[in-house]
Amino acid sequence: MPQPASALRFAALPAQGSHDHEVVQWLLKRQCSLTPTQLGWLYVSLCCMSLGIAAFFWARGATLVMPFAWAELLAVGAAFLVYARHAGDREKIVLQGGQLVVELETAGRTQRSEFNREWVRVEPRDGDGSLIEVSGQGRSVQVGRHLRPELRPALAREIRFALRTC
Repeated sequence: MPQPASALRFAALPAQGSHDHEVVQWLLKRQCSLTPTQLGWLYVSLCCMSLGIAAFFWARGATLVMPFAWAELLAVGAAFLVYARHAGDREKIVLQGGQLVVELETAGRTQRSEFNREWVRVEPRDGDGSLIEVSGQGRSVQVGRHLRPELRPALAREIRFALRTC
């Protein structure tokens, strides 16, 4: 039974005319201002500028400027690498037919859990800002890392609603 769009705030419903009417999907991603490619170009420009200034002062006799410039660029590069590695982190929750599938992607690794929709439990209840625990058949997974804590209870209610009605 199709649900009105207002009933599912966080979910992506199939497009009109699609034959996949029974699929409800939630995609929760990090809010990143730069893509890894943009970050790479930013780092390259930072390296050019920093090494250019260091080379100028090194040519004028300040020989310790260059090693410190390299140390700075290595530290910034390590921080950018950590950022870029987690920029693609996401949580994908798909309700299709009798299955609820949860995929967690962290630093390029994907963890997939499948639950029978009839036996799955979704917690916490209203008012709790902790992560949402999806459990059933002896397994559990926590979702909601990429959602503000005050919105997690609404997501939990929405998943429960979809499990009952979609």
